[in-house]
Amino acid sequence: QVQLVESGGGSVQTGESLRLSCVASGRALSTYFIGWVRQAPGKEREFLGVIGWSGPGIGYPDSVLGRFRLSRDKDTNTVTLQMNSLKPEDTAVYYCVAGLSFFRNPDEYEFWGQGTQVTVSS
Repeated sequence: QVQLVESGGGSVQTGESLRLSCVASGRALSTYFIGWVRQAPGKEREFLGVIGWSGPGIGYPDSVLGRFRLSRDKDTNTVTLQMNSLKPEDTAVYYCVAGLSFFRNPDEYEFWGQGTQVTVSS
């Protein structure tokens, strides 16, 4: 069992940055890929990338490539999503996810956090 707790969401203006954090707890964390999925109102969930214990993973979609960056701190069991140059279309609920393999399909991830809202205004 893995527990995921997100933090760092909020409301920003276009072009600004936010950093989301996900603290993982549970057994055998080193075996999990941990990362992020988002869901905007009325849209399907979008995979943003995951990172393995010793490195990626990853898999940034074109929509965030060059603007978002994943990192993992093994000492604190924290996965961070640094989001730069935010756009209104980045507005969504962002979920931390964990799974035993790298999947691009969000439905394949076994564990999910509660989600954190990110709102980007123009």
